[in-house]
Amino acid sequence: MQTFHAKPGQVERKWVIVDATNQTLGRLSSRIAAVLRGKNKPEFTPHCDVGDFVVVVNAEKVKLTGNKTATKAYFHHTGHPGGASWTAYLDLLKTHPERVVERAVKGMMPRTRLGRKQLRKLKVYVGSEHPHAAQCPVPFEN
Repeated sequence: MQTFHAKPGQVERKWVIVDATNQTLGRLSSRIAAVLRGKNKPEFTPHCDVGDFVVVVNAEKVKLTGNKTATKAYFHHTGHPGGASWTAYLDLLKTHPERVVERAVKGMMPRTRLGRKQLRKLKVYVGSEHPHAAQCPVPFEN
């Protein structure tokens, strides 16, 4: 028996909706990354994009454990001398709460062309409304 390798034309994609209300950021992000890569499917192939689309709602209601709410910070560097900047978690949560989830999931994806392609299937929204009702997303089972 030969090993099965998925081909791009054979992949059937679903849409999954995830409610981030009162979910821990890291645990939620690792589950989302697994669905984006397709690791929850029996036909998972590491070199082929077999994952599903993921819609995350209520991104502003995600929680962190311990004292990370007050101490967590995000680092960014422009590439120029003296171009380092830090953004506190609470500041990012106030201005762009969807970026908190996007950044956590991005950190768990492969740093390759395929990983960037898979990350484009992640849609994160503030609040419970999203424009993907026509795709009939199914709730994600934890």
